[in-house]
Amino acid sequence: MKSSQSAVTKKSATAKNRTATKKLTAIKRSTRAKKTLPIASLTPKKIQSKNPATRAAQWPSRTTVQGLDRAPHRAFLRGLGLTDADLDKPFIAVASTQSHTTPCNALLGEQAARAGEAIRRAGGVPFDFASASVADSMSMGHAGMRYSLPTRELIADGVEAVCRGHAYDALLAFAGCDKTLPGMMMAMVRLNLPSVFMYGGAALPGRHQGRDVTVLDTYEAVGAVMAGHLPLKELDVLEHVCLPGLGACPGQFTANTMAMVSETLGLALPGSATMPATDAARGGIAHEAGRVVMDLLLHGGPRPRDLVTKKSLENACAAVAATGGSTNAGLHLPAIAHEAGIRFSLDDLARISKRTPLIADMKPGGRFLAKDLHAVGGVYNVLRELLRHGVLHGDCLTIYGTTLEQELKGHPGADGAVVHRTPLSPSGGLVVLKGNLAPDGALIKVAGLKTLRFTGRARVFDSEEACAAVVRKRAYQTGDVLVIRYEGPQGGPGMREMLGVTALLYGQGAGETVALLTDGRFSGATRGMMIGYVSPEAARGGPLALLKDGDRIVIDTVRGSLDVQVSAAELQRRRKAWVKPARIAATGMLEKYAALVGPTHLGAVTHGQSTPAVRKAAKRPQRSVKSRA
Repeated sequence: MKSSQSAVTKKSATAKNRTATKKLTAIKRSTRAKKTLPIASLTPKKIQSKNPATRAAQWPSRTTVQGLDRAPHRAFLRGLGLTDADLDKPFIAVASTQSHTTPCNALLGEQAARAGEAIRRAGGVPFDFASASVADSMSMGHAGMRYSLPTRELIADGVEAVCRGHAYDALLAFAGCDKTLPGMMMAMVRLNLPSVFMYGGAALPGRHQGRDVTVLDTYEAVGAVMAGHLPLKELDVLEHVCLPGLGACPGQFTANTMAMVSETLGLALPGSATMPATDAARGGIAHEAGRVVMDLLLHGGPRPRDLVTKKSLENACAAVAATGGSTNAGLHLPAIAHEAGIRFSLDDLARISKRTPLIADMKPGGRFLAKDLHAVGGVYNVLRELLRHGVLHGDCLTIYGTTLEQELKGHPGADGAVVHRTPLSPSGGLVVLKGNLAPDGALIKVAGLKTLRFTGRARVFDSEEACAAVVRKRAYQTGDVLVIRYEGPQGGPGMREMLGVTALLYGQGAGETVALLTDGRFSGATRGMMIGYVSPEAARGGPLALLKDGDRIVIDTVRGSLDVQVSAAELQRRRKAWVKPARIAATGMLEKYAALVGPTHLGAVTHGQSTPAVRKAAKRPQRSVKSRA
């Protein structure tokens, strides 16, 4: 009797699938809110059939619910409240970094719930779970920051483990803060299930003295108080008004930069990246994401690896460069590419940024915030303008299976204030520097930078804390190059973000009269003569390890060079004498991270390190360093 009922249920489900397919096909393409997904020409080899019923038989979840020996599995699922009918439906993972440890992620649970409603309505069963994450906001300026970047890998690994371990059929991923965005995108590409990415959205800014203010204003105000430029009570006011609600930092910092990347790559719904976290329409777009992920599953694609290609990665680089986005994109884009089996490095970022004009006037280098970009059309208006400039690959696919050029036709492009038709600069807001201090590259954000060349004396510190102590006392001089080394992915370990130090310098009025150079990384909010991500890092024997106090360093963002004026013979002598300094041994998660992490310029990833390209890059610091002196 039970098998008979099951057969009836399956026939009913098949009929429903056929009906749903007819309805979806009938929906007009011109209706953006209800756009149907065409059956992708890039259907994965394992699922060749265009028939939804045939494809359903190959859903991964069927291995957990079909067969006599799966009775215990079905019992566990019934314990969750699933019905017999539910067991015949696809199982959809709804992953998020929901938590109340930071404002960035605190609304993700609500959005995931709306998506789950849509999944159920479209004939699926949502299974929600949350990943651990460390927010840069609360880990900034102390040893806790060593855990931030490694959580990118923790998120990707965790989502992979749950989706593979429970055999889910599709993935809807929500993220809200810094490393959580690339971590979720890495998981999507690694798994290559039908997937949709959703950003939780940026917070609205505070208001102070008639202008928008953000947490960056508070960071920099700390330095201004130390320098005697600002009264303490003014800092107290900023602290109370700069972040009036939930969401990520509202400038073109790391979260909003990577949200823009998600739309550009085609992993996210158009319009989702710039919509404020507290916008009433957020629930609606989360609901739509749930419908779309079901549509992707029903039609077999496009899947993440159909979307993440060398061309789409170049488009993402162009979007970052055109908006003066976060330097952290130099870490995260290669890591996302790595999951697709594509080698993408700082060299690619340098090439694309050089040919891409800076067209968006976004903070921290400019005037506007994510909400302002959203008001004039969002990410697609930036992309429309880049297409007009001839620096965008219009044949890349969107999440709808259409081409990017097709989707951009209805967007006006530049508004003249936030997005400019006449470039603010002929090249992008990020510059990759190379030279005898950074053979594999280093990164600087030049958007808003007035001083493009800098020559100064090295003051060398072997930790962030040592340098921060000097900066707090203002015990530096104009023309100094403050060097913070042994803070790279392996050396830290964890590659700490140093907004605390850079914001102090900027707030003290020294943002362009003193330079900072490090193998650590920066916040997307960092501005000034700040060069980070130096590769190879000092702990791997990179040239930063050979620097001494007083060495003359030349930084040229126009030529893209970073050199120390020391002879090749002297550098070689120092290398022979170099001994890696003893540090407190990492334990637990950081011990594993330090043992596995790869070089910065290839994304600091922790798996797939056995490829010839990665082995060659890891060995490179051991060679002789040529001087440009």
